[in-house]
Amino acid sequence: MATFVYICLVFLVTHQDPQSSFIPQISLIMSWVLVVLSFGFLVYYSHRVASSLQNPDMIGTIVDDLYVASGSAHVAGPGEGTGAAPDDDAILRQAETGALVSCAKSGYLQHVDHGALVAAARAADALIVLRFRPGQFVLRGESLAAIVPADKAGALEEAIHRRIYIGRHRTLTQDSEFGIAQVVEIAIRALSPAVNDTFTGVACVDWLADALLTLAERPPLEGNWYDTGSRLRVWMRPVRIERLVKLAFDQIRQAAATTPTVLIRQLDAIRRLAPRLPESCRQALSDQADAILEIASALVALDRRDLDAAWHRAHAALEALPRSSTSEQEHVRIAPALRRPGDDSHSVTPDR
Repeated sequence: MATFVYICLVFLVTHQDPQSSFIPQISLIMSWVLVVLSFGFLVYYSHRVASSLQNPDMIGTIVDDLYVASGSAHVAGPGEGTGAAPDDDAILRQAETGALVSCAKSGYLQHVDHGALVAAARAADALIVLRFRPGQFVLRGESLAAIVPADKAGALEEAIHRRIYIGRHRTLTQDSEFGIAQVVEIAIRALSPAVNDTFTGVACVDWLADALLTLAERPPLEGNWYDTGSRLRVWMRPVRIERLVKLAFDQIRQAAATTPTVLIRQLDAIRRLAPRLPESCRQALSDQADAILEIASALVALDRRDLDAAWHRAHAALEALPRSSTSEQEHVRIAPALRRPGDDSHSVTPDR
């Protein structure tokens, strides 16, 4: 646009009449140089746009953004401290005796300014119990938070309305589930009968495994914020990594029921994630592996053998991991419906 305006100005000052003529040679040469540079930038811009619209690049960008957001979500404000993990059930019982703060408008909870809320709660010597977490939809008039004790509601209600942001769409700022859901949505659309893009579905499974590693290294919001005296001031229901594992696998598994390539890649992801995710995720990973095996019962024999082998590799990786003394409970798990008569490869396996 600047080149266009510059050339127009050059045309305005260039003239020739019977009395005089003025041809700005340097300006004309500069116009030619600017046209060439503008065309080069146009080609570069078009290439960038075309590259960014490709699914693998888009999926990787979402996971990169998730990594940045999950790190910044844990940054404590200047007036915040740390403390012992509270009893969630006890907090909820306390909230039943508190004063309720209603939401003024409908929308997605996008961001909680926990630093400001901790400062306000400390000044009032109260506890704020949030009923929703970032990413959840709040209806107008629903209880957004509870203030304990109830007589502190007048001092904190305005702060809650100003420091909890409600909007029309979800954001990645404090909503780790949203990053997972975006990649899952791309996979579901790719695996739909109208598109049938197996390559993109496989890429989504790979990047979801990386996203789960990211969230295991930088866990999602625990929902507990303390003042500098280690007193709990703001509580919110936490997001567990086991929930994110279920979110990352469930819908893709259901959409890929007739696509063995994607199912096998999911089992491979479980095998590779098993030693790197917290111990609390192992049962969730084991359940996902069994569900994949069960949903694939309609596949042809050759595909069933490949998927069955991937299932055994995944369970071998899970069973090889050390268990804490509190979680060593042995029970027998029978491999689901892929067992064929006379096939001893599906023998009863202890689930450790």
